[in-house]
Amino acid sequence: MLGTPAGEGGGGKVLMLERGAFDEADAAMMVHPAAVETAAMPGSAVSMFDVSYRGTPAHAGAYPERGVNAADAMTVAQVAVGLLRQQTTSADRIQGIVTEAGTAPNVIPDASRGRWIVRSDTLEALAPLKARVQRCFEAGALATGCELSTDPVGPDYADMRPDRGMLALYRANAEALGRTFPDLPGGGVVGAATGMGNVSHVVPTIHPMLGLDCAPAVNHQPEFTAACVTTAADRAVLDGALAMAWTAADLAAATGGGLSAP
Repeated sequence: MLGTPAGEGGGGKVLMLERGAFDEADAAMMVHPAAVETAAMPGSAVSMFDVSYRGTPAHAGAYPERGVNAADAMTVAQVAVGLLRQQTTSADRIQGIVTEAGTAPNVIPDASRGRWIVRSDTLEALAPLKARVQRCFEAGALATGCELSTDPVGPDYADMRPDRGMLALYRANAEALGRTFPDLPGGGVVGAATGMGNVSHVVPTIHPMLGLDCAPAVNHQPEFTAACVTTAADRAVLDGALAMAWTAADLAAATGGGLSAP
């Protein structure tokens, strides 16, 4: 059992993979709560990065012409990203928040900052999308005269490649415990991402999702948080642990492990 911290953007599993934590592993598996039971999470490839603009402050009423507005630069970039979305695929996602854009309305902001995420089906598809998004931020700097800085937040996450043999074993074990897997498009989870995807490119891997019977509440909503401290959630924790343990036993007993290529 490995603890894998920094899953939300820090790339903990990726760093552990690069530093040999999975070198002796024959297989890897983990589970995660969700609204509905899902055997194979279709994880996207993801890049997360910080964006910052540096301008020049000035009194917004008396000397606005002397300022270089960093908040305007971020606004231009957001508009450019919004227009770009029409020309992306249905699998692509571009999300971001502004974390700083000035401190007083009578001062031209000399600094703005944000954190952004770009997602696509695969690492190969992610690379050109990242380049197009980067140009949107460059447009903000060009239009306003600000200086632009972009810094990655951890390593990129790879798309998830679940092992079919392990999935079949896990699903059978989970169903023996009374878990049910609804037939939903995309497995019921679209656009999620995990560093386990990087692991799956190297080691046979699965990443099922444990249903908490809380729909329509979904992950990252307050109602979903509340659902995580219920009897159904307690059962899901135990069932997930037992299903993984039975799957590990099945793999150990199977000739050749019953694994397909990652």
